[in-house]
Amino acid sequence: MPIPESERDPSLKGPLKGVRVLELGQLLAGPFTTTRLADFGAEVIKIENPGKGDPMREWGHHRYEGKCLWWPVLARNKKSVTANLREVRGQDLVKRLAAEADVLVENFKPGTIEKWGMGPEELHKINPALIIARVSGFGQTGPYADRPGFASVGEAMGGLRYINGFPDQPPPRSGISLGDTLTGIFAAQGILMALYWRDAMGGGKGQVVDASIMESCFTMMESSLMEYDKLGVIREPSGTGLANVAPSNIYPTKDKKYVVIAANIDPMFKRLCEAMGQPELAKDKRFINHNARGNHVEVLDGIVAEWTSTMTVKELDNHLEKHGVVTGPIYSIADIAKDPHYRERKMVRYMNDDALGKIAVPGIAPRLTETEGDIAWLGPQELGSHNKEIYGSLLGISDSELDELSNDGII
Repeated sequence: MPIPESERDPSLKGPLKGVRVLELGQLLAGPFTTTRLADFGAEVIKIENPGKGDPMREWGHHRYEGKCLWWPVLARNKKSVTANLREVRGQDLVKRLAAEADVLVENFKPGTIEKWGMGPEELHKINPALIIARVSGFGQTGPYADRPGFASVGEAMGGLRYINGFPDQPPPRSGISLGDTLTGIFAAQGILMALYWRDAMGGGKGQVVDASIMESCFTMMESSLMEYDKLGVIREPSGTGLANVAPSNIYPTKDKKYVVIAANIDPMFKRLCEAMGQPELAKDKRFINHNARGNHVEVLDGIVAEWTSTMTVKELDNHLEKHGVVTGPIYSIADIAKDPHYRERKMVRYMNDDALGKIAVPGIAPRLTETEGDIAWLGPQELGSHNKEIYGSLLGISDSELDELSNDGII
């Protein structure tokens, strides 16, 4: 049940303040799940191996004075404790924490926590109200459950990789771990639904949230399954645009950049034609409606591209905005960092960190008018930096016992 008001960390803010979450696991999908909760006030206790901790502490090629630049944002607002989950005493510590928690998130290979005596059946005996979110490549059941799975494989088998890229070319991946972050969002959503059912709907007990990377990717596939089932259509990669949708693509500019123009609905296309100084195109039989434009994509994209090439990206963006056309330049991270809209919306924020100094970090989305989240601190650099606070204050373990556990390699 929620943490009593008197015991809540005053530095954590948001609608989930009072919810205590244990994070087991490492790398991205599981930790990203809890980052979503921590951003909105949940007290997230991240449990790491006492040796090197989460590999994300050292992840990534680019470093600042030897420090990973991904860790601070992935672990922000979280408290780091250590426990050797392969030892009985380490497992006992986690079970004692689970008795005081609302949620436990793990992203080990299915069956791993059962081997440690911490499966849902055992944990629900300790705390029947505990919500257990399990993040894995293929889910906890089914023929593929025992297979290890990373985001790249989930994206491939979930259908996203197949429709990405250009026809007759090898399907590329996105430049981010999309499958992991998608699954983290779905898992966090499942946790919130389970909390609502438990506390607001009178369910009164916990349950298991089973989040699969493959299924999270598949869920994003729009109408692909129905198109195949009823028509035998297999959606193929369509390059920079969408098949049979026009104009909705990227278009070149005079200064060798690209903008996205999405004017595929009839009123928007009419406004684009007026902006181009070619209003007659809206009445051309080839472009008269959505279906007609879809049948003449290449011709129409060529006309639009010839026009966009006469202006710089800034000129084009200003001109199309005045005409109410949906458009936007393709931003690099450098463009994002200096964009005034991002700054005013607090999506580019500057934080002070003991190890990294003043550093820009992504803000919190979505925005809530009454219970906005906040960033209290960035990911703690010292492994187990909250051992004394959590084990001492929450579980009542003495300093001498903590020293013994540390000396024995348990924490």
